[in-house]
Amino acid sequence: MSSGLTQELTQELSQKLTKAPKLNRLFRLQFEKAQDCHVLLFPEGMIKLNPSAAEILTRVDGVKTQQEICDELRVAFPDAPEDLDEDVKAFLLHAAEKKWVVYVE
Repeated sequence: MSSGLTQELTQELSQKLTKAPKLNRLFRLQFEKAQDCHVLLFPEGMIKLNPSAAEILTRVDGVKTQQEICDELRVAFPDAPEDLDEDVKAFLLHAAEKKWVVYVE
C-alpha cells in the first residue's frame, strides 16, 4: 500500500473517531428469539451478530462517538481486555465498510 493511501486511510479513520456512528436506515437491530441472538435485519435478509457485535451496535445511536461507546463498554465490562478500544474501532470500521453504520457530525 502506498504511503499516500495509508495516510489517507489513517486520516479517514481519525476523522471517524470524532463522529458518531448510527445504524444505516436500511438495517434494523433486534433480538431474534428464534436465533437466540441479536440480528441486523435488512430487506434482503438477516445478519446474525455475535454478543460482542451486539453490545457495540446497541450503543450506536448517532449521538455517542466511537470513544464514548468504548468508554461505556469499559464501564459495563470492567474485566474486558486492554485492547477493547482497538477491537471496537476495528468492528465499527468493518461495519461502516459493510454499510451497516454511517457517521454523522
